[in-house]
Amino acid sequence: MVRTKVSSEQLRAGLAAHTGTERWFRHWTRRFLYTEGIDYLAETAHAHWLIDLVASWCSDPRILAQEFVAWKLTVHANRSATAVATDGNDHELIRQDIGWTDFPLDEITLYLTDDTLLLPSEY
Repeated sequence: MVRTKVSSEQLRAGLAAHTGTERWFRHWTRRFLYTEGIDYLAETAHAHWLIDLVASWCSDPRILAQEFVAWKLTVHANRSATAVATDGNDHELIRQDIGWTDFPLDEITLYLTDDTLLLPSEY
């Protein structure tokens, strides 16, 4: 399978087009649903691993106790990354370091609320 590389500008433009959803997808762990915008992100940026990262923490008591969680992925200059979950008020709940990624954006934020993972523009 050939992976087509998407530029950060193309990805940003595609993400900006997602302002709502008419279709939901169930994550394979069955821990949450996710929107068309998240599906677009996963498919276009080859970032299914990012959805899996969020799912891997969903049974953690620090996440379970929240009605709203903001996940921010920050990619560093050396291509390592950090994923941080907050309560939406900058109170850090979870931090996970990632040794290497080819994720095309310097950063992205995702929201998890009402058992649904979505883009901020879809909130």
